Amino acid sequence: MNIGNILFENNVFLAPMAGFTDIAFREICKEEQCGLVYTEMVSSKALYHGSENTKKLCKISDKEKPVALQLFGHEPEIMASAVEFFNDIEDVAIIDVNMGCPAPKIVKNGDGSSLMKDPKLASQIVKAMKKVSKKPITVKIRKGFDKNNINATEFAKVLEDSGADAIAIHGRTRDQMYEGKADWEIIKDVKNSVSIPVIGNGDVFTAEDALKLINKTNCDGIMIGRGCQGNPWIFKQIYQKIKGLDVYYPTPSERIDKCISHYKKAIGYFGEYKAVREMRKHLAAYIKGLRNCTDVKDKINAEGNSENVIKVLEKYREYLKGI
Repeated sequence: MNIGNILFENNVFLAPMAGFTDIAFREICKEEQCGLVYTEMVSSKALYHGSENTKKLCKISDKEKPVALQLFGHEPEIMASAVEFFNDIEDVAIIDVNMGCPAPKIVKNGDGSSLMKDPKLASQIVKAMKKVSKKPITVKIRKGFDKNNINATEFAKVLEDSGADAIAIHGRTRDQMYEGKADWEIIKDVKNSVSIPVIGNGDVFTAEDALKLINKTNCDGIMIGRGCQGNPWIFKQIYQKIKGLDVYYPTPSERIDKCISHYKKAIGYFGEYKAVREMRKHLAAYIKGLRNCTDVKDKINAEGNSENVIKVLEKYREYLKGI
């Protein structure tokens, strides 16, 4: 599939997830054949005001390219200014606009999925960004804001008319957050209503799920969010399933090996103190469902030293090999 002038041979993408899709995790996903990784969402206003912490979120490595950088905000001129900031940064291939985040602190400021209530403003944002951008502009949306305002199909048409190069749609309303079942029918409706690429998102946890989503919606690409937490192999598995190849499933000890590799990357990028704390959620996801995982998780969460955490994981790996 193409997004603007960029060709993707692998159309299985990593969804932007706050607190998860940092540089270390993006590299891990690329190792497992992810076609395109997205950064955590970046505040356009914070960039505008020169926030150094925000700039750190934008750090990209050669190992993860191509990368889509996701911006959030609701002021067209500030969003356009953020685009100009990245125009000459080759590491960023695509600028994505967050119009789907359901988090209360984002919505109350008029950002994220709140923009689905104001198609006119959403259009102004995309037009302002396209006017100055040297790169494709994509948008991530939801089914609608709530059950009384399901407008993804009409909203997608507005975005296309405003110049968006692709649309990713999560099949839930903002009010649903991540509860209930994702509506793949709305993804199909959006795909049938626009001519730009449509990327389907929601409730894809296995390669079989991905194939069902493609068959039902004819979407151009698939975006994986929660399904890759602790399971970066899902990108390779989906690619293999689509191509009719044998699907690879890691052994428990291979899961621990990847977990340790991810942990070491995080230490390298973020330092001891931050990595030990930030990685706890990742480690819990990697070992979820394995025998005695709760006891291991408790030991890891009580540790403040990375060497001790790795020793716990290595001991756990040997235990799993012996089962």
